[in-house]
Amino acid sequence: MRFDNLKNEDSSRVVVSDAAAVTALGNNLESLWQGLMAGESAIRPITRFPVDQDHYKAKIAAHINDLQPSGDRSMLQELLERLFLGMGPVPSDAALMTATVKSGADNLELFCRGKSASFQDVLLSAVADIVSAKFGLTSNGICVSASCASSTIAVAHGAALIESGRTEAVLVCCGDLITEYAFAGFSSLKALSPFACRPFDRDRKGLSLGEGAAALLLMNADRARREKRDRLGTVIGWGIANDATHITAPAKSGRGLIQAVDQALRSAHRKPEEIAAISAHGTGTVYNDLMELNAFRQVLGERKLPMYSVKGAIGHTLGAAGGLEIILGLRALSNRMVPPTVGFSDPEKGAEGQVSSGPQAVSGDYLLTTNSGFGGVNAALILGR
Repeated sequence: MRFDNLKNEDSSRVVVSDAAAVTALGNNLESLWQGLMAGESAIRPITRFPVDQDHYKAKIAAHINDLQPSGDRSMLQELLERLFLGMGPVPSDAALMTATVKSGADNLELFCRGKSASFQDVLLSAVADIVSAKFGLTSNGICVSASCASSTIAVAHGAALIESGRTEAVLVCCGDLITEYAFAGFSSLKALSPFACRPFDRDRKGLSLGEGAAALLLMNADRARREKRDRLGTVIGWGIANDATHITAPAKSGRGLIQAVDQALRSAHRKPEEIAAISAHGTGTVYNDLMELNAFRQVLGERKLPMYSVKGAIGHTLGAAGGLEIILGLRALSNRMVPPTVGFSDPEKGAEGQVSSGPQAVSGDYLLTTNSGFGGVNAALILGR
């Protein structure tokens, strides 16, 4: 879709002009979308590290089978190189926002085991260093590490920079790996499901980890028009809040998420009834899913909007989750169809008539996408078709 018919008053609108994705469902956005719509799941037995110990009750994850380290480099570098293949030209003056939770934690494991590895890849700044060098950016970038809402916050910050006129373009890159370090941490919290996660299902037992990366090029509409860039959709509103309840558990009332969604609606100048679909965080944990259902009902009312989670297909990709879900939300709006929630069959109370194991049609032009994370962080975006 081109910008030829945009009016002058839309010149400050934040548009997404390019995007790329790498997940366990494939090395590009098209394979991801087609796999999701077909109801496929990439959650499978782990082969990257041993999980036969008795203290690992879960032995599955959505990991990229052929992702391997090269020399002393982290697998993160290979993951990002695959991501770059899906991106078109990026202006050198674009501001850079990156997001990750654990960066090259596979190299941290090597250090702990007395093996040689690049220490630089362990730092959170590694993503920004790799991306900036690849695209020749003049910006060193800002890294957001805010648990599972990291990339949602990065996109919100990038959109705010554009709307305020501080820059015309922002590149957002995010990524995280499955490592034994991360797997053991979630296992110790008893957060991992022994079977592939079932978001919003009555029989859910926890989350399944995944890995992946996403990139989005944000621009103001005027520059995108001048450069004849494609329009994948718009980011029109954002909100971030903290419920200050617990280091890992969300507030059962959903108050932090409610505040974030309210902020997003206000900044988008949209009413709740204008939201046509919801891309939920949907981890498959008991408390997260209940919290989301409660929050959405309080903000959006009793309407049975199409709602979905992609984590039953690609797992919980941590710092990359928001970026991937934003890209997929834009694709859903463009196609007027949201993907199925893989693993869903018996709805939790409140999910009836909203969450589905099959694709659902979308009739409106605005989608709400949310993410929540440890430390009580909540982030919400309003996307436009």
